[in-house]
Amino acid sequence: MTVIEIPDEQAEALKAKAAAEGLSLEAWLKRLAEQEQFLSQRPTLPQPITDPLLERIRARRDAIESRQGILSASYPLIREDREDR
Repeated sequence: MTVIEIPDEQAEALKAKAAAEGLSLEAWLKRLAEQEQFLSQRPTLPQPITDPLLERIRARRDAIESRQGILSASYPLIREDREDR
C-alpha cells in the first residue's frame, strides 16, 4: 500500500502507534479499516430508546471506549483459532 501526500511527522506518528501495538503499519491500517467496516455495519435504532438500563449500558460502553478506544471485533480471532484446530 502506498500513501502519498502525508506529512512525514504524521507518517512517523502512525508508525509509532502501530509499533506500540506490535504491528507493522500495514497490519495496523488493515485492522483500522476492518474496525471501521465493522462499525459501519452496526445496526442503528430508528428512534432513541430512553430505557434506564439501556442508558446505563451506553454510558458504560462510552466510558470503556474513552479509556481503551474502540475495541476490535473478536470474530477474526475466533475464526483463526477454529482454523488452527
